[in-house]
Amino acid sequence: MVNFYYYEVRKEISAIIPNSEWDDGSLGPLFVRLAWHASGTYDKHSHTGGSNGSTMRLQTEADDPANAGLKYARDFLEPIKQQFPEISYADLWTLAGVVAIKDLGGPDVPWKSGRKDTNDESLVPPNGRLPDAEKGADHVESVFNRMGFTDRETVALIGAHSLGRCHLDRSGYDGPWTRTPDKFTNMFYHHLLKTEWKEVKLQNGNIQYVDSRSGEIIMLPADLALLDDRFKGHVQDFAKSKQAFFQEFAQAYGKLLELGVKRE
Repeated sequence: MVNFYYYEVRKEISAIIPNSEWDDGSLGPLFVRLAWHASGTYDKHSHTGGSNGSTMRLQTEADDPANAGLKYARDFLEPIKQQFPEISYADLWTLAGVVAIKDLGGPDVPWKSGRKDTNDESLVPPNGRLPDAEKGADHVESVFNRMGFTDRETVALIGAHSLGRCHLDRSGYDGPWTRTPDKFTNMFYHHLLKTEWKEVKLQNGNIQYVDSRSGEIIMLPADLALLDDRFKGHVQDFAKSKQAFFQEFAQAYGKLLELGVKRE
């Protein structure tokens, strides 16, 4: 009965992912980002943050500038929560990310239920734990190591930038990372290695990089940090082998969604 219940939830999530009025016709990238940001606040030293608790429902985390625009994702999933009230928000948000990755052509990410919601503001992790797109390799390594990831897992997880696009009114940047932002591929790594990037200063003062020839795709400063020697070999591996990327991304993303989860 439990497995059938979550199978039905998965079907309802899949049903709303195609959306001709949203970005590139899909809510999938938005759901992947929601699950990522709900989980990426974990600190392995204090054992705080993570996907358990769905604390982004609470004002402090909801107002974190890094989470700008994710209210859309939570609102799109709210009717499913009302239809299936037994599922926690924490389980729903992480499951939505898993379903989206698969529906957009990606791998099967391991997922299991059991996350609990909380309304305790004292359990909200401090703002500033999510990666800062403006910063470089040391920052990227530090943030992901704080969660418990190796450099290779870090590079695999950032490959989620094969999906979706940036918006000035949400992330403060503008444009997609790939030419197929509604498909899960390893093209992020190909573009990172083979494109000639030109620095551009946006109207809000942020710096991003655009394809110097077409101007169609972008990279953030933290993306280009993956060309640092500590990361570049992994980027080359994932550019070379889609299979390796899919396999290692699935493992790393599944690990991400488990951060902070305490099951009875």
